[in-house]
Amino acid sequence: MSRTRLASTALVAVGSLVVAVVAGVTLFLSGSRTVVVASHDATVRPTLDGDVVVRTGPLLPDVRRQGDGPVGVDMVLGKTEASSADELIARYAFIASQPESQVDKVQAAVEDIAISAAVRGLGLGLVPLAVWLLLGPHRRGELFRGLRTRRGAVGAVLLVALPLALWQPWDADADRQEDEQDWITLGEFLGSAVPLPVEADGIEVRTGPTTTQTRRLIASAVSTYDKSKAFYAEAAETAADLDVRVPEEGETVALLVSDRHDNIGMDPVARAVGDAAGATVVLDAGDDTSTGQPWEAFSLDSLDRAFGDLDRFVVAGNHDHGEFVIGYLADLGWTTLDGEAVEGPGGGLILGVDDPRSSGLGDWRDESGLSFGEVEGRLAEVACESEDRISTMLVHDANLGREALARGCVDLVVGGHTHVQRGPEAVVGEEGRIGWTYTNGTTGGAAYAIAVGSKPRRDAGMSLVTYDEEGRPVGVQGIRLQTDGTFVVGEYAPLTYE
Repeated sequence: MSRTRLASTALVAVGSLVVAVVAGVTLFLSGSRTVVVASHDATVRPTLDGDVVVRTGPLLPDVRRQGDGPVGVDMVLGKTEASSADELIARYAFIASQPESQVDKVQAAVEDIAISAAVRGLGLGLVPLAVWLLLGPHRRGELFRGLRTRRGAVGAVLLVALPLALWQPWDADADRQEDEQDWITLGEFLGSAVPLPVEADGIEVRTGPTTTQTRRLIASAVSTYDKSKAFYAEAAETAADLDVRVPEEGETVALLVSDRHDNIGMDPVARAVGDAAGATVVLDAGDDTSTGQPWEAFSLDSLDRAFGDLDRFVVAGNHDHGEFVIGYLADLGWTTLDGEAVEGPGGGLILGVDDPRSSGLGDWRDESGLSFGEVEGRLAEVACESEDRISTMLVHDANLGREALARGCVDLVVGGHTHVQRGPEAVVGEEGRIGWTYTNGTTGGAAYAIAVGSKPRRDAGMSLVTYDEEGRPVGVQGIRLQTDGTFVVGEYAPLTYE
């Protein structure tokens, strides 16, 4: 290849790179993703002004804050589930007190847009270079000579007009009402009577005649945020120093949680308890949500952020209606138990199934519509037919394990559901074989199915299950966080089988 041709090809390659960059940036800035954030269906779009802007709709003020880098985010909140504006604002404040999982989710969405835009931009940028190389020097010469003709000039004009027609830069948006509204600091909006936490520095809201009526709600939210963050942060710090039993050599500890009911504030507290006891496994007995709807994804994101680096086993509770919760956690890498025994803590076998009272659940393999008693019987059949003894049965309601215990086919049944800690209780089954049943309290501190608030509504419970080197459960210890912020550490209860 002559130097002239080489130089021409290099020049086209540089032009292709420019096209790739311009196309990639354009696609990035025009891209969007729809994700569930802060209990809303939300549309996330990247910007280059560095601001994080949350557009809340016509009744609440938009919020913005300067981000940490040049890339910003414009997020439009859509549908959600709430019975009142007060409930919605309180939920915002609670989620804001533990925002890490939601920040990670938005960041992942922006990164996904960037990767997609880069790949597509590179593909578009390669088109000119590919065409240049495919035409070859002889055909390129003919095309360049053709540009000097009238037909060639018309073709060149059409080639330039095509992207302009697609882009239509002259088609400007109409003036918007929000453009007439100013941004003011949150402190100015609420007034000096409302003390703001330091985390609120830099937050601005958009003023307007409608949103000025929301000052009382936002002031209440700030108070909820402050109390919630302080309560759970102090609880997590205290939990790290609790006098809990630590495993001996060869033992494995699992942290048992249940009935969180969207209380993401307890996630770092439960993790701190697990870390204090050297837990490497999480057993989740269900009811992580209150309704099982997609708007509650924030709770599942928080759960996974707290325990994502541990071995994780989960079943759905009766409030985790439908298939959303268990499918979402499966996508996040949780082991969802579905009626087949798998390797569990310490190498022992673990068996479990979703609660049959949850709408859309209760299936057994390809069979549906089974009652609680029928599922209880099926679990016992699987446990008793197993070649190796079942070490742990994880269910939402420990009563699902009654028949398996009565037949002497399982070492330990753990569950939740009642929101009250109970056990461990020994059960003597057939041929004198001993098993144990244990019910965890509500990790979310939930009264009924509600746990969102600045502190637990009742004692928040979690438990530690210890396994020996063969994967057999040998002890249980319950821990409760009381509503006044103090902990009650139960005695370690050994589990024996003779």
